[in-house]
Amino acid sequence: MADVHPQDDLLKMTHRENWKVQHERLHVKHRGHEAMHAEMVLILIATLVVAQIVLVQWKQRHHRSYNLVTLVQMWVVPLYFTIKLYWWRFLSMWGMFSVITSYVIFRATRKPLACRTPRMVYKWFLLIYKLSYAVGVLGYLAIMFTMFGFNVFFRIKAEDSMDVGVIMLFYGLYYGVMGRDFAEICSDYMASTIGYYNKGGMPSRSLTNDICAVCGQRILVDVEEEGFIEDTYQLSCGHIFHEFCIRGWCIVGKKQTCPYCNEKVDLKRMMNNPWEKTHVLYGQLLDWLRYLVAWQPIIIGIVHGINFTLGLE
Repeated sequence: MADVHPQDDLLKMTHRENWKVQHERLHVKHRGHEAMHAEMVLILIATLVVAQIVLVQWKQRHHRSYNLVTLVQMWVVPLYFTIKLYWWRFLSMWGMFSVITSYVIFRATRKPLACRTPRMVYKWFLLIYKLSYAVGVLGYLAIMFTMFGFNVFFRIKAEDSMDVGVIMLFYGLYYGVMGRDFAEICSDYMASTIGYYNKGGMPSRSLTNDICAVCGQRILVDVEEEGFIEDTYQLSCGHIFHEFCIRGWCIVGKKQTCPYCNEKVDLKRMMNNPWEKTHVLYGQLLDWLRYLVAWQPIIIGIVHGINFTLGLE
């Protein structure tokens, strides 16, 4: 009678049965290693605490370098896993986003700055922000749709609907973080080039009442005169801006201060209706996700390195 290889039995099992067998083998392999596992957990917790302290101090003391390094990691780390796991759909979208954003950054860093560049930059990143918000919300709803079992009524497999939800949620959050970070860099650079904003101190130019400090263009223009005709918005400090410009500066560019005098801006006052307040919460979620995507893989890698050095499995 021919011998049956254990590997052949695994191939005949369902996915759930295969998972149970692998799980049981893992328990047998690590039985009696409770002390080692406790030590590994302590190493993980200690590394997370130390890393959090270091990152917070770095962010407070050198905010610009922290944001730049984090942005580079956000841009590169998913690309590495994408190529390694052959996720061509994500790679194609990442490539399109990178090409267009690179062109926008190129326009934003030119000197002299074209008068219509700030508006073009904010429009692009506002589009990314709104699309990421919509895709993220749809992904979250798809996950809830599956968890409550509504997929059964539409004869959709739970695995398929959950996969769609997770992918959409990831896409929305990832590009939301990337768009806001790039928008912040462009906002700083453009406003400093215009001269009505200086991140390190007083502006290099005095702001008159009819000039918007974000785009450098006149707020009110005469008939047949070139300029932007739109609503204006006055901050609590008294400075007036184009409504589109100041919204791009504060909501998309992550700024919470006046672009001229650096006085604190109350974002809640800028919201026309209660639904817009969710954008503030969404922005806070994106800031938290930045830490998870950019720094968590590095922290886990450090933990694995410590465990390997100490001979822990």
